[in-house]
Amino acid sequence: MNREEKRFWFVFCNDQLLIEKTEEGYRVPYQKETPIKVPEWTRIHELALFDGETFCAYSIDKPVTEHEHYTMIGLRASFDLLPRAMYLMAGKAQEIIFWDKNNRYCAACGMPMKFHTAISKCCTGCGKEIWPTVSTAIIVLVRKGKEILLVHARNFRGDYYGLVAGFVETGETLEECVQREVLEETGLRVQNIRYFGSQPWPYPCGLMVGFTADYESGNIQLQTSELSAGKFFTKENLPDIPGKMSMARMLIDDWLKKY
Repeated sequence: MNREEKRFWFVFCNDQLLIEKTEEGYRVPYQKETPIKVPEWTRIHELALFDGETFCAYSIDKPVTEHEHYTMIGLRASFDLLPRAMYLMAGKAQEIIFWDKNNRYCAACGMPMKFHTAISKCCTGCGKEIWPTVSTAIIVLVRKGKEILLVHARNFRGDYYGLVAGFVETGETLEECVQREVLEETGLRVQNIRYFGSQPWPYPCGLMVGFTADYESGNIQLQTSELSAGKFFTKENLPDIPGKMSMARMLIDDWLKKY
């Protein structure tokens, strides 16, 4: 690592990100040296984006409190304070730290793992190689005429409504997952499934893939273990909806533009 070059430093304590307080607001520390003392035996991860931008990440044992220059904030909340590019870099940093902490030993033989590249490890015993895993989930906006299906999941922290979503299972396509999740959670069948977009979802290591679909048949019968409410809404009677950072909001905003 070239200590003569400035770089962004992403420092985490669990899911809390260190940010620097400035007269203009908040930013990720950008300097030559580590902003906070590195705990003994802590690995500093040197990472790069596809455009060549490099940055560093490491974790600390205790949160930084009452500091003149720094404060800590949850990764989700940082979306509202940091430029989108910085938020995405923070997400990648958090995912690598999480993966490193949870893959210290080989799942095949139990021997210690060592880094092979910045994002891969090799077992010191059997030679097994591993890379960060990503859990893929779908999220779908279901249309019925000029209405959309919104649901309230039991694990939502607020009163807002979102879209049907769920993890992709082994052996199914993304489109099959859309059909299954909608049917399992609401009792409805959908058609005309179309890809919308995707986004990394570092909570902790996910990829959210967005779709749109049209109602085909059925009556709403909620999977009560997952959902506490759900129905079709027009744009005139929308309930509280997710924040701008989410794929759900991107899908809903795109639908609102068309009506």
